[in-house]
Amino acid sequence: MTIEEIEKLVQDSVGKKKIISLKTYLLSDYGESMLKVIVNNILEKFNRIDLMEMVYSSAKELIINATKANLKRVIFYNLNLEPSKEEDYHQGMAFFKNNISEEKILSYKAYFKKYNVPVVATFYYNSYVLNIKVKNSFPLLDIEERRIRDKFQKATSFSSLLDFFMEYGDDTEGAGMGLTMVGILLDQSGIDKRSFSLYSSKKYNETVAKLEIPLDKEYIPKRKLFDIVLEGESLMPDELRDSFNYNYKDFSKVSEKYNNP
Repeated sequence: MTIEEIEKLVQDSVGKKKIISLKTYLLSDYGESMLKVIVNNILEKFNRIDLMEMVYSSAKELIINATKANLKRVIFYNLNLEPSKEEDYHQGMAFFKNNISEEKILSYKAYFKKYNVPVVATFYYNSYVLNIKVKNSFPLLDIEERRIRDKFQKATSFSSLLDFFMEYGDDTEGAGMGLTMVGILLDQSGIDKRSFSLYSSKKYNETVAKLEIPLDKEYIPKRKLFDIVLEGESLMPDELRDSFNYNYKDFSKVSEKYNNP
């Protein structure tokens, strides 16, 4: 399809407030143009084009980050390594670090398709909020989860890339520069960094990075609402997590209760 045809299709979908998904094995210039069209049309629909650069850059960064995670899986497959074994995992990671240049990643495109490891970016939205979910089709290994949690915690603690570079120097890739950039972009746009979340599920065989971008000043983000409910209930945080369920479509139902106490 041409970009003009994609534009018409996306405009129609956004007009009907349909969920939109972008599936890619390796984000090309064409894929970046499609991503731009999707983000632009959603934000124009709700008069928030001012968020274009931040939302597009964040979504692109998460897709690239997810593609690198897929590259790790491909390397493990090609080298016949068992990543759950620590020695094999470190051997694969050493090889990975030597193959993350743009040119080398391009050479793996056929393997992404062969092993069926796409990245899927899904956009859920209404007039209050835009949610972006970027998904890999496998859960994190235990060793990966420990490393990613550490990276994620560090990523959301920096207020500028300069601070990040001062801390990590040339080891930025291993330290999680992509995640850090997303946290900084949110912060610079006045959006709570907690609107960026990351989780892995063995049950659903997926790893997901999620952005919750408020489009209306009245919108209460999920993490903030959790804090509000927690304060009003005699529950421990873990107890509330088990029962707390807040879908972006629910906001109109809870808006009057929590915005006008």
